Amino acid sequence: MVDTLTPVLTDNWGDERSWTMAAYEGRGGYGALRKALTQEPAAIIEQVKDSGLRGRGGAGFPTGMKWGFIPQDNPNPKYLVVNADESEPGTCKDIPLMMANPHVLVEGVAISSYAIRANTAFIYIRGEVLHVIRRVQRAVQEAYLAGHLGKDIHGSGYDLDVVVHAGAGAYICGEETALLEGLEGRRGQPRLRPPFPAVAGLYASPTVINNVESIASVPSIVEHGADWFSSMGTEKSKGFGIFSLSGHVRNPGQFEAPLGITLRELIDLAGGIREGHQLKFWTPGGSSTPLLTDQHLDVPLDFEGVGEAGSMLGTRALQLFDETTCVVRAVLRWTEFYKHESCGKCTPCREGTWWLVQTLARLEKGQGSEQDLDLLLDQCDNILGRSFCALGDGATSPISSSIEYFRDEYLAHLTHGGCPFDPAASTAFATAGATA
Repeated sequence: MVDTLTPVLTDNWGDERSWTMAAYEGRGGYGALRKALTQEPAAIIEQVKDSGLRGRGGAGFPTGMKWGFIPQDNPNPKYLVVNADESEPGTCKDIPLMMANPHVLVEGVAISSYAIRANTAFIYIRGEVLHVIRRVQRAVQEAYLAGHLGKDIHGSGYDLDVVVHAGAGAYICGEETALLEGLEGRRGQPRLRPPFPAVAGLYASPTVINNVESIASVPSIVEHGADWFSSMGTEKSKGFGIFSLSGHVRNPGQFEAPLGITLRELIDLAGGIREGHQLKFWTPGGSSTPLLTDQHLDVPLDFEGVGEAGSMLGTRALQLFDETTCVVRAVLRWTEFYKHESCGKCTPCREGTWWLVQTLARLEKGQGSEQDLDLLLDQCDNILGRSFCALGDGATSPISSSIEYFRDEYLAHLTHGGCPFDPAASTAFATAGATA
């Protein structure tokens, strides 16, 4: 089973002081940058296109195609922006990557910026993770001192400045246009599109915005070739990815494997579900993706397979919950998060998430009636596809999917006058348990 792992980005995580320049260069680091600088920028873009690399931040848009959208005849400067505002509940891949292997990101930034002909790049990191900000800042400083960044990089005539920017700590800034607003010093709120960032992004100039893992994957593609990368994964979802397993498994953590691996295989790698329990439900890509159940253990974890199952691969944040977890309570907690993090710009999300919490909270306490489930679905329908950005859509995903798979559990809250998984909350449930 261990053969299913493909450590590339995580291969050096166990090395002594893996985050340093010396350790990274000791493994051949920055060789891909030197190689890239001998090629034409357009050739790098074609190589990334041929590799089949798709965005690792959730949407899965082809990375090389996104780079190709940059209009090179535009007289304005071109910018690369790395989205490191990892805030999705359950997602924990970019932060450990930047802690253990920040130089692969810095090298990826240099190659990607060269490919799109950008002379300034920004790494936007969520403000709460100060230790990560400091580590990436140090990696950037080391790269400058070694000549991998700055003026006339390795005698190529190419100049690049990299800025590490600390965000103000808003989930909404994970949305790419809200991130740009934050970079420009304004409140993080999504922009109306079009124009798209590729045409008018940062400072109204052509801008590429990619996730940390997307950019960090570029050096290995340049080093080993597009065919090497595309030999892993599935027909339409190429390459490898970091799968974050958390929750009720014996050994939670990061597992780097080809796209298309199944949850059953990942659970085996993680030592199985905790002893004496069984899987009840899970999220394939963080809490904003529709829930799946133990019926979906063998669904290929790629963009197409998870989509056909009715969910989204997202950020591959696999949160696993066993039979002791109340799905209603879990969904309520997630919905409270989305209500809190709504930027308030659009009515469906600002008002809708508030009403979702009110309805869910009543149901979780065993109050209301079965009609409230239809009310919840109606509220979700009024938010889905009608909010300014994907935050509103994401807030509806766990609600609608949990009602689909666990409607009886919602009704059990009404029957017991509270959560059936909490004996103290229900006299009826406690009595039934005592006589069983």
